[in-house]
Amino acid sequence: MALREHLRELRNRLIKSAVATVLGAVLGFMAYEPFMQYITEPLQRLAESGRTATINYSSVGGSFNTMVEVAVVLGLIFASPVWLYQLWAFITPALHRNERRYAIGFLAASIPLFLGGCAMAVTALPAAVYALTAFTPEGGANFVEAGTYLRFFLQLILTFGISCVVPVLLVGLNMTGLLSGRTVLKSWRVVVVVVLVVAAMAAPGPDPVTMLYLAIPLLVLFFVAVGLCLYLDRRRARKQAKQAAATGASADRGTSAEQLRSMGSSAAGD
Repeated sequence: MALREHLRELRNRLIKSAVATVLGAVLGFMAYEPFMQYITEPLQRLAESGRTATINYSSVGGSFNTMVEVAVVLGLIFASPVWLYQLWAFITPALHRNERRYAIGFLAASIPLFLGGCAMAVTALPAAVYALTAFTPEGGANFVEAGTYLRFFLQLILTFGISCVVPVLLVGLNMTGLLSGRTVLKSWRVVVVVVLVVAAMAAPGPDPVTMLYLAIPLLVLFFVAVGLCLYLDRRRARKQAKQAAATGASADRGTSAEQLRSMGSSAAGD
């Protein structure tokens, strides 16, 4: 495909993803109330224990802006099967026919991994808020700005969801030949630091054990992806070596005497 056709294909994929996200945002508006009840439960428990804790909307339209922001992020989560499919549909034309079967398998893995990462963050974040606000001294009050509170939640939900999909994307790029397994392996130190920082932010307390519970699944997924990339690199190298050996053998093979006589007799007959 020419560059213009690639850009047209990318535009069509982005439009389909945007439409799916808008439809998901409509569902996000419907799920706004139960979602808010869930994430504000830690503050309600603090209030029930006799402490002052509530969400503060700093402007007249603050509650509406918060609703829109939550609906868009929930729309991204609800529409994840569509935009993940569009991502793979844009990549898979560069693959061979046998490699597309692997791409379908990775697509089937990326959707539950993304949703699982989001669920892991949603499960951990309310406990994190309750644990961190528990350090407020007696007599103090927690008036949490709504935009900051929700942005903290939503960013970490998407961060965990995308982090679980990144290993699948790395393997997909390796299958297209754009990224080698050794290149991915060289960045393992940076990946470990980033994962530990994100897990420390989402951990429901300051103890390192809980942080490791959140970080270990992400690190396992990354190193599994590295192992798959290295395996595919070796397999690709063996295949190329066999093709090169076969090509060299056919090029070095001379023409036999019988082939020369048959060629001569056919030429004389003509």
